[in-house]
Amino acid sequence: MTSEASSVDTPLKKLVGEKTAKALAGHLDLHTAGDLLYHFPRRYDERGEHTDIRALDVGEQVTVLAQVQRTAVRPMRQRRGNLLEVTVGDGSGGTLTLTFFGNQAWRERELRPGRWGMFAGKVTEFRGKRQLNGPEYVLLGDQTDGEAAANEQVEEFAGALIPVYPAAAAVPTWVITRCVRVVLDTVEPPEDPLPATVRATRKLIGLGTALREIHRPSSRDDLYRARRRLKWDEAFAVQLTLVRRKLQAAAWPARARPARQGGLLDAFDARLPYELTGGQRDVGVEIAADLATDHPMHRLLQGEVGSGKTVVALRAMLQVVDAGGQAALLAPTEVLAAQHHRGMLDLLGPLAQAGQLGAAEQATRVELVTGSLGAAARRRALAEVVSGAAGIVLGTHALLYEGVDFADLGLVVVDEQHRFGVEQRDALRAKADQPPHVLVMTATPIPRTVAMTVYGDLEISTLSQLPQGRSPIASHVVPAAEKPAFLDRAWRRLREEVGKGRQAYVVCPRIGEADAKSGADEEPPELDDNGRRPPLAVTEVAPLLAEGPLHGVRIGVLHGRLPADEKDAVMRSFAAGDLDVLVATTVVEVGVNVPNATMMVVLDADRFGVSQLHQLRGRVGRGTAPGLCLLVTEATEGSSARERLDAVASTTDGFKLAELDLEQRREGDVLGATQSGRRSHLRLLSLLRDADLIRDARAEAIELVEDDPDLARHPALAASVAALVDADRAEYLEKG
Repeated sequence: MTSEASSVDTPLKKLVGEKTAKALAGHLDLHTAGDLLYHFPRRYDERGEHTDIRALDVGEQVTVLAQVQRTAVRPMRQRRGNLLEVTVGDGSGGTLTLTFFGNQAWRERELRPGRWGMFAGKVTEFRGKRQLNGPEYVLLGDQTDGEAAANEQVEEFAGALIPVYPAAAAVPTWVITRCVRVVLDTVEPPEDPLPATVRATRKLIGLGTALREIHRPSSRDDLYRARRRLKWDEAFAVQLTLVRRKLQAAAWPARARPARQGGLLDAFDARLPYELTGGQRDVGVEIAADLATDHPMHRLLQGEVGSGKTVVALRAMLQVVDAGGQAALLAPTEVLAAQHHRGMLDLLGPLAQAGQLGAAEQATRVELVTGSLGAAARRRALAEVVSGAAGIVLGTHALLYEGVDFADLGLVVVDEQHRFGVEQRDALRAKADQPPHVLVMTATPIPRTVAMTVYGDLEISTLSQLPQGRSPIASHVVPAAEKPAFLDRAWRRLREEVGKGRQAYVVCPRIGEADAKSGADEEPPELDDNGRRPPLAVTEVAPLLAEGPLHGVRIGVLHGRLPADEKDAVMRSFAAGDLDVLVATTVVEVGVNVPNATMMVVLDADRFGVSQLHQLRGRVGRGTAPGLCLLVTEATEGSSARERLDAVASTTDGFKLAELDLEQRREGDVLGATQSGRRSHLRLLSLLRDADLIRDARAEAIELVEDDPDLARHPALAASVAALVDADRAEYLEKG
């Protein structure tokens, strides 16, 4: 402890000692009293209530509140000494085995049946039983057995509600509890930044009270009030940021790009080989109106895989070209950029052949700019772009490089926005003399409350209809560990599809050897120490399939480490039907369009996220034949990984899956935590469960900003917003 006046900025080493402070900093990134105060409990346990041991996942670092049921000592087979096995239960019917190696008779006496304790460690599995090897633990005071509960460790759990913190093996939850108590007892609470009128109107408790009660709640009601106040702070900070930026953006000047009768867009509509859906027409009207205004469009276009977003975007690009400007589309991979290029050339035909024999009168040029272009081709393409002859420019991040200049960039279309960093998108926008109009596309549906929070300064359009002719996709989970015969059947089923003249994908989580050095298409593999094998890899699976269950089938390989021309050649061969099966990484996740591909087998499907699996299976069923997606996993029945896959298999409703994805992910990641400061993510706010609170916070933010746009009369609030939604996050929110 310290006798000096302490504040939220006081370093922890002055409060809890250098050794503990070093552990908190090194393992949990907590450095000051304020950091610790905002390190909220993950949950609250009560003695006698279960924490559902059955739901624990292998490899998870956990803390469980449980009661000792029985102990057993037996000699070890491989070395001298005894093994102590302690079975604990949590009231749910689930049990967990704690194993301690060596002669530890004192531990057996301590861990006697009936004692309650908190046990922390990594979940492993041995012979079908969940266990913790050598866990850290602290026993709770048990007044019924005549023991005094006065020692310091037991005092931490004297209340009815026991906080369980996000912890680390070296810093278990009870150490954090002890440190929090020191901070609460010695640190002055921070000034409350929330205007008194808002607190009164919304019936919110003070900040100091909320911080105390969230760590040491007197009751469930007090905890609810504390969480509600702290959730409000998070929602209010985000909404104030979005509302202020939306007002600022409305004042930006931009060049209007109104539609022109008899131009490229009209000619394109006349030659389209199919009718637009009602949704495509309606969204097209919204975008056309935005482009005709003199401040920049900033619109998010979301729609299921195959809902026709690309055609909507192309029509917007043609309107800009009709108005004398240029449009650029930024794609996440060269494969997708090249496919967009081929697709647009096919759709436009003579309208994309300006300067060539047989070109239409209103024609423009469509250029592809990627990093793999040869020197001569690059010079030619860049000359077309800078002269304005190329009305439509497609490319990857190569468009961002110095030396790629536009004559008059009027519209930026960003495909699959989550694949790009803020700086990359901003670099492309900066290539215009005035802010260009921006259209962001995503095939990952966004729940309403997420859109309200993350994209509160964008207009949002949704395509919910699928074009005519799209076939249904059936999805099934293949439990390879429990029922190996099911996997054998999957490969036979794939051969049947190939035998009918159709094609298939086999998707793996990683490339193979040295993929930690690979490009941006995949994450490097995560090796765990729980006996679980590394994720399956393309370079290892492809030859095994060629020699085994898919012998004689024409197999191609596609991944992010292949040279660009080789990737393009493989995709062309697959699209032309020269390959039967493509063994690939998630490089095929977005945009790849082969209507003859009817089946996908996703290996180690539990290693992928919900939205990613939904995107992947959208690659099949794009023609007239129905699609089939098989999710192969070794995840055991009842595990959260298996439940996630069962949910994906049960529905093709992207919005339902987006909500499931959100429920299972850390909320802060939705706001791009990886692109921003370590303290700038949502700790408590649930974008799904707190929809009403978010809506109320937005209403208060609009009223406050209209009265005080710069928050000049609320300096404490401005500082609080800046701390929670730092400059990087504000930029992330602004750019969507």
